[in-house]
Amino acid sequence: MSPDRPTLPPVRLHPDAELARAALAAPLLARAVTLARWASGETRVGAGGELVEEQLPAAAVALGLEPDEDGQAFASEAWRVAVDTGLVEVTDPDEAEDAGDDGAGDGTGTATAGENLGVLTAGGPQDVLALWLDGFDVVFADATAPVLDDFADLVGEDGEIDFDALDWDPQAEAEFLEGVLGNLYLLTVADGGAGEGPVPLPALAASMIVPDDMGEPTDDILEQVSEAMMRLDDQFRILEPIGLVEYDPVDEALMAEEGEEPAPPVDDEDVSRYGMVRLTPLGLYGIRARMLEAGVEAPAVGDLADKGADVLLDGLAHYPEPAARAEVELWLGRRDTAEGVRELLAAARGTDPGSPLRRLHCQQALSLVGGEAEAAVREVLDDAELGGLARVWLAERGAADVPPPPEPMIFWLAIDTIAAQLAADGDLEELQDLVEGLTGQHSGFFDAAWRVEHPATADVLEAMGQLHRDKKTAKDARKAAFKARSRSGN
Repeated sequence: MSPDRPTLPPVRLHPDAELARAALAAPLLARAVTLARWASGETRVGAGGELVEEQLPAAAVALGLEPDEDGQAFASEAWRVAVDTGLVEVTDPDEAEDAGDDGAGDGTGTATAGENLGVLTAGGPQDVLALWLDGFDVVFADATAPVLDDFADLVGEDGEIDFDALDWDPQAEAEFLEGVLGNLYLLTVADGGAGEGPVPLPALAASMIVPDDMGEPTDDILEQVSEAMMRLDDQFRILEPIGLVEYDPVDEALMAEEGEEPAPPVDDEDVSRYGMVRLTPLGLYGIRARMLEAGVEAPAVGDLADKGADVLLDGLAHYPEPAARAEVELWLGRRDTAEGVRELLAAARGTDPGSPLRRLHCQQALSLVGGEAEAAVREVLDDAELGGLARVWLAERGAADVPPPPEPMIFWLAIDTIAAQLAADGDLEELQDLVEGLTGQHSGFFDAAWRVEHPATADVLEAMGQLHRDKKTAKDARKAAFKARSRSGN
């Protein structure tokens, strides 16, 4: 694999308007918006901006929930998101006292609707998505926070929580969850989006715990996977309401005793009972945004649509076929067809190592255009580098008066085609079939091929010698590669 190849394949994101609608429909953000509209100058908050206990029942009712413990917990969570995303503006106690507020002096402030509430009605999709990303950050922090099962044991003599006693490393927790979400993202976008189905929680946990070179996991490793599964079960329950994932939690019936960690499943039949998670389209958008902010190269289909043809063809070198096709369709859709084809053909020229693959992607891009491109394609019939692919394109469309290629062009195109396939790291068996098909069509192929004026001739012939399944033909290929190198002095 080329060292310049991006780590991640391109993601096919949904349109911004569709993602923005999904963001507004996310239960947690929707509740935060409701509370922001509910807030008034009389809404009392604590020193940290949290709703005071007396306000929680009314907040739960405003959300259409019962004012019980669960309803108040939902209200508290939504209020925190509203505050941290600017949907609510909080006046701290000191400011309230200066303003002569009746509640001043009791350690509380007030809250009203914030400026960002207007973004949801007056802003565009990108504004909504930016606000949603802020909400995602809030929820991510909650998901990586320590689980405080027993507050009494953690409160010191000064009344403060002893976080050191939690054995909690916030950076390690955040990095672990980032890694899990990154693996889930990669599984989702792999093979052109073929992995968009739900992922078993044990597999996701194992991807972070089990070393790649480990055969049978040890008992210690399995225990770590089990612990990670249960932590992820809690975290995905927290992340789901913001619209990041769709999550089927671990079946509680699997717990032998309360608090006991379940062992990873031993077969595929019961794997769904151990938790299944999938990224939503909004989740793909959100994780990619976090990756980009962290400096990770995470391409998306459409990134190249406004670039030049040279950038497009070079970029497509590392795209899977479905994503490459979608990218080219977007690129062509922004241009006059004939002019776009001329730009593609011009960018496909060259003798640098990447030029054969550019020409291959140019040929694939031309397969998406119709007869309106014929005149532009005919302009390169006499071009030594492009004349062969132009003839192929015209012949495939049944065009009339296609001149037969001169023999040097036939062999040059054969060398160029194999060089492109080698650069593309394609299927080995398909490449072997291509090599054997070319040598079978042309008697004395290697007698002519070693003379081809192409910078990759010697390397291609050497590769043909390794790929061809007939020993004699493979030997002829290696002899031809030696002649080509001797002729070129390499």
